[in-house]
Amino acid sequence: MPENFQKTETASRLVAALSVSTMIELYLIRHGLAGESGTYTHDDERPLTEDGKKKTRLVAKRLISLGLQFDLILTSPLVRAKQTADILVDAGLSAHLQQVDYLASGTITPWLDWLADWQPKESSNQERLALVGHEPSLSTWAELLAWGEVKGAVELKKAGVIGLSLPETGSPIGRSTLFWLTPPRFLLG
Repeated sequence: MPENFQKTETASRLVAALSVSTMIELYLIRHGLAGESGTYTHDDERPLTEDGKKKTRLVAKRLISLGLQFDLILTSPLVRAKQTADILVDAGLSAHLQQVDYLASGTITPWLDWLADWQPKESSNQERLALVGHEPSLSTWAELLAWGEVKGAVELKKAGVIGLSLPETGSPIGRSTLFWLTPPRFLLG
């Protein structure tokens, strides 16, 4: 069972930082199809397969057609996630990409710290963030954000998308709303 996030210093900082009434839509995107585990010396070197690149481009094209635009994409530094994020940027989903190690480790606390310190654009009352990472971390994060606990009920397929609305104030743990859970087959046409 994860630590009680409601009583952490991070939660207190989130209450103060997110009281600016900016609605944040968070999109959790799993990397596309990658090389087989065990065929590379180091797992973090596994790239997207050609089919993975093709399907990820199709998913990105579909997200564009749905009118999505991300203010910022944060990505894991692992090759397959970075390649996925690059495809999203190349498709025009965002002009801003930042690599962060905590998306490789799967620990949510560093992201909550980042969120507490993050300053949305002053002129915007809505921000869209995308996080490109791995399983089971992204499903775990979605469950923590929506329900405050991990239930093992959510599974994010490769190149799939989870959308969550974060509360305008306070900690997002257990207070976010899940509005989108889509496997890539529904985005491929």
